[in-house]
Amino acid sequence: MNIEEFLELSAGKWFSHRTSHNLAFKKSEEGKSEVIIETLTADHPEVIQLCQQYEISPSAACFGTKVTWSGIMGLNDKKHTSSTVLVTVPDDDNPNEGRLLRAMSDAEKTLVAGRYKMGSDEALTLITESETMSSEERLWFASPNLRMRVSVLKHFDGSSLASFTSEIRMGVPAPAKKASEAANSAS
Repeated sequence: MNIEEFLELSAGKWFSHRTSHNLAFKKSEEGKSEVIIETLTADHPEVIQLCQQYEISPSAACFGTKVTWSGIMGLNDKKHTSSTVLVTVPDDDNPNEGRLLRAMSDAEKTLVAGRYKMGSDEALTLITESETMSSEERLWFASPNLRMRVSVLKHFDGSSLASFTSEIRMGVPAPAKKASEAANSAS
């Protein structure tokens, strides 16, 4: 599976359940959310805009994804809603690895660049670094309608947060061709 196939298979509406562990404080919390993942073609205005913000030619972009989520984390009942646009820019010599461009929908429209790697085991690894933290996240399909994620977020002040997330596709099954390929490889 290549990066484009992985992101296409990820498209849809998902129920997400996450458990996070603050390693310094030995404290855990859980959260539930609804996640909507939309694929964006390389010529989509949001993909073009993000490439321009990073000063990268939009023709270098492979694929874009818009992720929107709404949910509750921890003991408070405050609902959190946000979205991000991700654009993959493959390396010239290896399309299974490349730059990951990202724009968060916060008030400042924060830009965060990273790297992606599509493994031979069909798991996607995302690595991101900023001025204050680094993050490594690994995503894979246990079946066409069940996606798993593990991540480690390390702040440069020494604190760390590890999380495990399971995501179940809601309502509409994965596209038939991609679903059967993912099911065969998960077996």
